[in-house]
Amino acid sequence: MSSTPKQIGKTKFSVKKILLLIAVVLVMLFSLAPVLWQLLTSFKVNDDIAAVPTVYFPTRFTFSHYIELFTRRPFWRYIFNSAFVSITSTALALAIGAPAAYALARLRPWGERFILASILIVTLFPGILLFLGLLEIIQALRLGNNYLALIIPYTAINLPLTILVLKSFFEQLPKDLEDSARVDGYNTLQLLWQIVLPMTLPALVTTGILTFIFAWNEFIFALTFMTREELKTIPVAAAQLGGATVFEIPYGAIASATVIGTLPLVLLVLFFQRRIVQGLTAGAVKG
Repeated sequence: MSSTPKQIGKTKFSVKKILLLIAVVLVMLFSLAPVLWQLLTSFKVNDDIAAVPTVYFPTRFTFSHYIELFTRRPFWRYIFNSAFVSITSTALALAIGAPAAYALARLRPWGERFILASILIVTLFPGILLFLGLLEIIQALRLGNNYLALIIPYTAINLPLTILVLKSFFEQLPKDLEDSARVDGYNTLQLLWQIVLPMTLPALVTTGILTFIFAWNEFIFALTFMTREELKTIPVAAAQLGGATVFEIPYGAIASATVIGTLPLVLLVLFFQRRIVQGLTAGAVKG
């Protein structure tokens, strides 16, 4: 009789674990279903794509859609454009944001609260609200069809978030280490470059990946500021893919373009997975 409550408790616990596992699997399927659909569509033949009823899991596979991307359009050029703009804007955001965040966290400049409030307010504005103002500036400076037309706005939009995230990490570093370095003769720049930044590498990686993903996926600015074919980025090129006729929608080519555009982000996150986890959890516990 005494073992009955323990058995009931074990049964309830196992039921909860099973229900939790089922819920996790359902959420994963719901989240990954669009990705899986695009991936399968990119390998379907055109007959299976247009078939009624819908062919969910094709039996015939083809690489013609991927080959078509690089033969009919300069897709390598689109990849280069997206990579160059994203990497450059990310590097600039970190190069400007890290010293600014350190100054706010340690040097305590005059008007610190006002500066932080201004940065926080800027982060609340969606980027689309800046579109008309940026368009006027781009036209006045004649930066249309120039990489700077995307690099400068991407850097400016990502800079407030970069400063806020890095500032919180700098504040949690032990100040005694910095004081010891100053005794050894380090100036502020040497202290930041040789001691502080290596200690906050997970935060830099996490922030850099967030800014990179934004720049890689951005569409509205790239669509408006870049009208020349050889300067388009992957999102714009994928949206403007056309078929053999005006009435044809190349679903296979569009799916292939989205897969190619998503693959670098997936590889980037997988490669820096540990750094991202460290960066997301480092600020959760003090001490």
